[in-house]
Amino acid sequence: MRTVKEVSELTGVSIRTLQYYDSIGLLQPTSRSEGGYRLYDDDALEQLQQILLFRELEFPLKEIKALMQRPDFDRSQVLGEQIELLRLKREHLDNLIRFATGIKLIGVRTLDFSVFQKGKLDEYSRQAKANWAQTPEFQECAERSANRTPEEERSLAAQVMAIFTSFGKCRALSPAAPEVQALVQEWHEFISAHFYQCSKDMLLCLGKLYAGGGDFTASIDAAGGEGTAAFVERAIEVYCSKE
Repeated sequence: MRTVKEVSELTGVSIRTLQYYDSIGLLQPTSRSEGGYRLYDDDALEQLQQILLFRELEFPLKEIKALMQRPDFDRSQVLGEQIELLRLKREHLDNLIRFATGIKLIGVRTLDFSVFQKGKLDEYSRQAKANWAQTPEFQECAERSANRTPEEERSLAAQVMAIFTSFGKCRALSPAAPEVQALVQEWHEFISAHFYQCSKDMLLCLGKLYAGGGDFTASIDAAGGEGTAAFVERAIEVYCSKE
């Protein structure tokens, strides 16, 4: 565990900023010391890295919070898209540097403005944000998230993990077993109640994400035991196949 001061020194993020992130429910400490001081573990530092990458790409804090709290947030996929955006941003800056250096060395005026155009970067950014944010589900999720307190966010996260823990306890059963299908219905209704109106098509997509590998699968398996994510996907497929 690291104190808020140690995290600030390690990351360059001010203590005041970390305190603000906690107050809005964006990055909450893992626990607190007996004296009430914030403490952060490695998982919290990974979340902070993700936040800082979004900030480098000029995402508003409200959008970052809503994205990272979505049930279908796939950190591996988002990281790949962030890398491409940063690469394009670097390419644009390299072109600007070469352009400015050329003017300095040649010592003449130039009326070439093509180097300032960011068409490729803007287009990729638009597409990436469309994948992450520009959907009715995201907008609804963002609005609901903005109205929750940090305590409510922590309670919500605990409820999510409790549902996946329950799925893990049913892994020995058939995905079509009544108690398993009741859990799928509970999860389906939970998403609609707390995040966004979740259609069966959306639920099927979520199931594929759950079993798709990476951090998302690891988190679900950590809650319910190895194989839980894949089991949930199969149970969702049965649930969505019903009229």
